[in-house]
Amino acid sequence: MSLARILTGVAIAGLCLASTACDGSKPLIKREEKPAPFPAADRPVAHIVSSRWSNEEARDRLNEAAEVMDKAGIAKGMTVADIGAGEGYYTIRLASRVGRTGRVLAEDIVAGVRDTLAERVAREDLENVSVRLGAPADPKLPDASFDRVLMVHMYHEIAQPYEFLWRLRPSLKPDGLVVVVDANRQTQNHGTPPALLRCEFEAVGYRQVATAEMPSAGGYMATFRAEGPRPEPAAIKPCVLKD
Repeated sequence: MSLARILTGVAIAGLCLASTACDGSKPLIKREEKPAPFPAADRPVAHIVSSRWSNEEARDRLNEAAEVMDKAGIAKGMTVADIGAGEGYYTIRLASRVGRTGRVLAEDIVAGVRDTLAERVAREDLENVSVRLGAPADPKLPDASFDRVLMVHMYHEIAQPYEFLWRLRPSLKPDGLVVVVDANRQTQNHGTPPALLRCEFEAVGYRQVATAEMPSAGGYMATFRAEGPRPEPAAIKPCVLKD
């Protein structure tokens, strides 16, 4: 018998010792059930053109990150996700804001951008930051983990917003908030009209908590909280754009 077959047999035997599912009545590998198809968004999607929205020096002169974090109520000890983190403008400043007792998870869907950010995090010795690769329709965040989830100037790039927001919901703590910063213009022009943003969030069971003009960030900021049960994908009613 080959060594590979022996090792395979040992692995299965070890699994059987820790499980009662080895009588053939249940599969050894648990497969995640796929939800029903999600509705398509009735809006154009902006293409990703850069991993940065503006240069960091200019943004700091406007006090952008500090204003967003203040209005979002981000404080020491919190756990925050930075979705579409890019080169890490918010990641770095969030790490300082939440402190050594807090955590920041920076996520991007472009592997090269993720790797560059991971190098920056290591270079600046940010022990409270982890970097992860997400998927276009799934941020792949751990359940019940985040006080705040930030999406800055990237929401208009999400091609499947209903699925994305649906998969995002379980990652929030009971009082967690999703914080969106975007420009007030059509999605194809790299922005999201506030009414459309609210409609898409509400379709997946979020309630808008607040909205505020955010000139320093080139637009506005809106915050949302998940309420009630998460709807079944087939029950989600898509928003219809009006001329």
